[in-house]
Amino acid sequence: MSPESVVVNSRNVKYTEEYIEADYNYQITNVQEIGNKLVATPVSSRLHIRTRRQVPRLGLMLVGWGGNNGSTVTAALIANKHRMSWNTKEGKLTANWYGSITQASTVRLGTSPLGEDVYVPMSKLLPMVNPDDIVVGGWDISSTNLADAMVRARVLDYNLQQEVYSYMKDMKPLPSIYCPDYIAANQASRADNLIPGTKWQQVEQIQQDIRDFKAMNKLDKVIVLWTANTERFSNILPGLNDTADNLLSAIKRNASEVSPSTLFAVASILEGCTYINGSPQNAFVPGCIELAERHKVFIGGDDFKSGQTKLKSVLVDFLVTAGIKPVSIVSYNHLGNNDGKNLSAPQQFRSKEISKSNVVDDMVASNRILYKAGEKPDHCVVIKYVPYVGDSKRAMDEYISEIMMGGHNTLVIHNTCEDSLLASPIILDLAILAELCSRIHFRSADEPHSEYCGFHSVLSVLSYLCKAPLVPSGTPVINALSKQRTCIDNILRACIGLPPDNCMLLEHKLQQPLIAVNKLDCLGDGMNESFCSNDKIKINVDDMHRNGCYKQ
Repeated sequence: MSPESVVVNSRNVKYTEEYIEADYNYQITNVQEIGNKLVATPVSSRLHIRTRRQVPRLGLMLVGWGGNNGSTVTAALIANKHRMSWNTKEGKLTANWYGSITQASTVRLGTSPLGEDVYVPMSKLLPMVNPDDIVVGGWDISSTNLADAMVRARVLDYNLQQEVYSYMKDMKPLPSIYCPDYIAANQASRADNLIPGTKWQQVEQIQQDIRDFKAMNKLDKVIVLWTANTERFSNILPGLNDTADNLLSAIKRNASEVSPSTLFAVASILEGCTYINGSPQNAFVPGCIELAERHKVFIGGDDFKSGQTKLKSVLVDFLVTAGIKPVSIVSYNHLGNNDGKNLSAPQQFRSKEISKSNVVDDMVASNRILYKAGEKPDHCVVIKYVPYVGDSKRAMDEYISEIMMGGHNTLVIHNTCEDSLLASPIILDLAILAELCSRIHFRSADEPHSEYCGFHSVLSVLSYLCKAPLVPSGTPVINALSKQRTCIDNILRACIGLPPDNCMLLEHKLQQPLIAVNKLDCLGDGMNESFCSNDKIKINVDDMHRNGCYKQ
């Protein structure tokens, strides 16, 4: 049975009607090179973390709503909300959110009095938006209604399509921006639903669309997410898009080198809406990032991390941390959906190649025993368009590694998956986690009158879900999947006053396991005062069990 919520019993955590408030000891290690030594210094900061408990009514507006991802996630939202079931040749299936970390994964909370690990759904750690309550809408260059777009996508089973068709047939995308210079020429036949006018007029129309959508559906917040075609990269030019003011000026004078994805980002930022880029192009030019920082609006991306790249970030991390040296990584893909069709054009493929190729860089840089400065594996990415396979993407990878004494190890992996069924839960997670982050604020616990601050506008906590994580300037890029996931788990734990899950389990590894327990916490857990005679004491784990208290 799934718990309704998690409640933390600690003097450092307070629950009010409006907030969850936690005093948290954040610890890091600073390292300096002094002479021929590395000097590591533990540093501790006391934070007060406040999370608003009230969950807003959330709207999700998708750019490219009528594409494979947009129509699939819309159908999934409907099917899950109405608890739909449908028949297949394998038997009866029921709607689920497999592949979503917020809805279908668990977090280790701690251990029970019997020493057993206790796991809870991630969605129960803090108040999060329920997918059933999300209102979805958006834009598309194709005027096809969402029901027929779903049929066109050929992703979902026929019987499921029949179940959701009536809910989707009246959903029609708003006109979108079409710029033939930025996407493949083979997309022209779909472009029958377009916003007219200059680039600035298009920005203003998008802003109006967001306001109308918000008002019509009585929403508290709107998140805008790009799941449309991959664009070519934009050139970064002084005076064009290098600063916020230059970017706004360039849009107003209708400069050609401003992409549709950047126009949507600018409109969203000006409306105060979080904007997430689910494709690999550089929508977030420097001027766009500066604009988001100026308006204190979240942006995140780039490019959904679903199948092949997610596996690569796990496998290379495993090899490098095991002291094995990957020297050649070759990734081949073929798919037949519209994304594959668009990526058959060289400039659009180049955007995808960049986002898929940089995923191993931080892992390589972490081990100077294996790799000298500037050395990295040969890394080749190939994508081919094969219409017959549709959304069922084929990915084939070969990893060649050097092992001990000149030996070699070769791993060859074949991966087949429905591309949009991996991307859709990622879209959901991006929206839910981005919204949650807007309700979390921090200040120094030692300065109770200081102002609260939120996360940086570049929302790097979303890195787990993106191939090319966007991070604040000066911040290291982390691609290793386990580190990205641990970051999310431990931030959520910090918000409820729990320490990071360090997995040491020393209480089970020592011959005479001892744990330091605070007297006040013991009393709060039903231990008598005579048992806790000192402010800080050491108690045998077995004694703690007998006294009905278990502290990690």
